[in-house]
Amino acid sequence: MSQSCVDVYPPELLFTICAHIYSAGLPSPSPSLDPLITSHHGIPTSLPSSLPPANWPEPLARKTLSSLCLVNRSWYEAAKPWLWRKVEVRLPRSWLALIEQIVSVEDDDASEEQTAMVLGRSIQDAETAVMAARNALGECSDKEDAKALRLSILESLGGPDSSIPPELLSPPASRDPSPRRLRAKSKSPVRWKLMRSINDAVQSVLSQDESGVYVPTLHDPHPGRFIRHIDFNHFRTIGMRRYVDEGVNSRFVTGERVEDVLKEMPNLTAFGATEYMDGALTLPVLKELFLRGAPSRGRGRSSRGRSLAVPDAADTEEEDRERRRECLDLEAVDLTGCVSAVFVNALTEFVNTYILQVAESDSSDSEGEGQMKRGRKCRTPIVEPIVLPGLQRLGLLGAKSLPTTVLHPFVLSLPSLTHLDLSCTRVTPDLLVSLATSDTVRLQALSLGRCIRLTGLSIRDFLVHSPVASQIRELSLYGDGTFGCPLSEDELRDVLTLAPCFTSGQMVYLDLSSAPLTKDLMRNSFPPQPRLRSFGLCHVPNLELDAIADFLKTKAANVEVLALVSTSPELGYGEVRVSTRSALMALHSQLIRPLCVAPFSLSGSTVDMIPTRLRVLELSPAMLAGLGAGAGSWRIVKSKGGRGWYVDTASGWVTTPDMTGAGSDRVFLKNVMRRDLERDHPLRSELERLADANGNVSSGVGWHARKMEILHGHGLLGREDGLYGAVSFAYQG
Repeated sequence: MSQSCVDVYPPELLFTICAHIYSAGLPSPSPSLDPLITSHHGIPTSLPSSLPPANWPEPLARKTLSSLCLVNRSWYEAAKPWLWRKVEVRLPRSWLALIEQIVSVEDDDASEEQTAMVLGRSIQDAETAVMAARNALGECSDKEDAKALRLSILESLGGPDSSIPPELLSPPASRDPSPRRLRAKSKSPVRWKLMRSINDAVQSVLSQDESGVYVPTLHDPHPGRFIRHIDFNHFRTIGMRRYVDEGVNSRFVTGERVEDVLKEMPNLTAFGATEYMDGALTLPVLKELFLRGAPSRGRGRSSRGRSLAVPDAADTEEEDRERRRECLDLEAVDLTGCVSAVFVNALTEFVNTYILQVAESDSSDSEGEGQMKRGRKCRTPIVEPIVLPGLQRLGLLGAKSLPTTVLHPFVLSLPSLTHLDLSCTRVTPDLLVSLATSDTVRLQALSLGRCIRLTGLSIRDFLVHSPVASQIRELSLYGDGTFGCPLSEDELRDVLTLAPCFTSGQMVYLDLSSAPLTKDLMRNSFPPQPRLRSFGLCHVPNLELDAIADFLKTKAANVEVLALVSTSPELGYGEVRVSTRSALMALHSQLIRPLCVAPFSLSGSTVDMIPTRLRVLELSPAMLAGLGAGAGSWRIVKSKGGRGWYVDTASGWVTTPDMTGAGSDRVFLKNVMRRDLERDHPLRSELERLADANGNVSSGVGWHARKMEILHGHGLLGREDGLYGAVSFAYQG
């Protein structure tokens, strides 16, 4: 497409095209349970099937956007925001290159000169667009009209509430030879205010004109404002052959660098950290993350004498607060595995300073002591505790170093939570009691796996009586042989029969591993779960296979993934030990054959006669070793760690034409579960390839995640790779 053809289209049209390209690479809100298939197998559909997937591979979408950037200037301006929207830090050198692109490194004079140039160019662009539009409408416009428009814009910019220095509004020849310099810390707010002020001034001037002139958004060359998502999930320094001293004193990801980058991202909404860089989560970094947006709009300041306070020109804290007011609220933060002393101390200081209602007292210094000794009253204004209304998803899995005095106030300061992962933390019953009284929190996904300080009574009361837990659709109470589920049999019966999240039948993910489940509870107390897709029943040694099979057949026929590690006496985990051969025979005869194979009849068996959708079983390493190469289409798929699954490679979700609408001009598609995939079917070939890899797979291969997907909001059914994927699918604990 030539330059002249593109220029006739409005920028919004090109921007919308690029937006569709970006969204085509996003996973479906209802993802498939199978590992992501990156190879191309047909055009994606909107249906959440395993093959073809519901979205294009993300690398392909990014490559398309980067190719559009090379076409011409118009496509570059349209594709650049979407190309920068999501940033994943992978290698140290790419991290340093990202800093160089986002963070301004000019000195004060260069920054001021650049600001003046942007101001003059922006006003000139607006003036040119207005004059061209008026001429196109048949109106005569000359230099006097252009001059009058320019003066009107400058007058609007130079009002009493303007944030632009007066010397930048004056002509270059009449400027003071030594104008007021812009400090390095205030370059970002000056640029953001400059762009917003110019846009507001132009629209204000044109609103008085009835010609209906359209002026596009002004250009800002810095890409930081486009970034909505940044994470360090794939960041590693292992294998770089660095000395120990270099790893300690010459870190790539430091607190200063992360802080500088965050200051250039006013629209950031999702942030992901890992244990490989948690030493960079200092107090300034946490302030840049959690105090942006609503918390800085009148919160966190002294409640006394607020109207009498005179802003100090040298007050950098006030400048930072003013800059953060213009940022969007953070919506999701994943702090999986962050246990360093730097992070714990920073979060402790943040909670004590901004969340807890503490007094700003200077009585510890010598001056304060002298005043007290002289009998003077030392005024200690109370700081209003802040809340973080924008934060909806929080992941703290494995943050074992956080004390309860820090963890509880931090979680309770989030009134809009929908996804909460507190697995393997020091959370106590007090948090559940306080959280249950919230009028605004409505959880959709909750993970409390291996929280050894929780009691069964606190979990029962929270799930049964609190409206906060009434809408939960994904729940994990995972426990193992070391740290079991704290619920007693009576408490579990109350949860199953009285908790709204169970009685509603809307659960799609459930993990009750190590819970005291019995045959009586499964048959008489457990309500039907028609939407349940992934079910965890590990470490329940006394639960018989026939009770599990009967529950799946009569109450949860749509379960596709079942975790049975160290469960059932028939599999050798009861009081009476059985041989491996007997356990394998019981697995096939009591579970796989009745639930996954069509019964034989004189008229023939069909796939529709199979009673359930069960197709993946998670088993212990000993059981998987006894299965050998599997049986028929059932193969063993191992993760990168210690977990493994017995998978029916001939079963899976595929998209097929809907023949019920035959005869019409349009072709309708439907998502179906097939049990008879051909040997050369692409999905079956992909699953068999994973089985042949024998554990030499990526960290995102597996089923029944034990970590909640936080950054995109897909919960416990979401797919992840990198370090997050290893925690979800590789680690046994």
